Amino acid sequence: MNRFVEELIGRYPQLQAIAPAIDQAAELLIDCAVKQHTIMTAGNGGSAADADHITGELLKGFIKKRPLAAELIERFAKQNKPGAVELASSLQMGIAAVNLGNAQALVSAFGNDVNPQAAFAQHLWALARPGDVFIGISTGGNAENIRLALIAARAAGVKSILLTGSKNGCCCEYADVVIAAPERETYKIQELHLPIYHTLCMAVEEALYHE
Repeated sequence: MNRFVEELIGRYPQLQAIAPAIDQAAELLIDCAVKQHTIMTAGNGGSAADADHITGELLKGFIKKRPLAAELIERFAKQNKPGAVELASSLQMGIAAVNLGNAQALVSAFGNDVNPQAAFAQHLWALARPGDVFIGISTGGNAENIRLALIAARAAGVKSILLTGSKNGCCCEYADVVIAAPERETYKIQELHLPIYHTLCMAVEEALYHE
């Protein structure tokens, strides 16, 4: 089991029963990131904020600083432009990630012209390549736009992870890995989702940028 998952269970023993699912999700995400594929996320309401939080931890340094390697800094230096080297020293290595809910022009246009429930699925379908991973977040497990995105993910050859609660919603049937926080009230589920996805982000970061 990934050491970050073990540490998570130590802090949150109520997650012991779902530790295998969290560990499986970590393996999927690590494989995706190591092979330079893209991690996609989506959610509604508070889960939309969580989807954004996940991508934020991946796109820049989280626990680690992730400085650019010397050969990458040299690419900036060779430009011989003011501030180029300083910029390189400020930048951090990122892990490719996108929150599907952040494309407001697409979401509103597709919702108005075609089907608002399929906006996440459309965004995923346009970006997805086999080897990518989709993290769908639905506390109740019945969000229709997440269900449709999971269907699109499978058709595109994209592995999927569902972050949900213990209500056993319909989305559970569509994801490759289901992480069901052992709570039924939305805010309590969300309180457990945060340390779970922080753990996943730490596991991925460690795999790519271990000292």
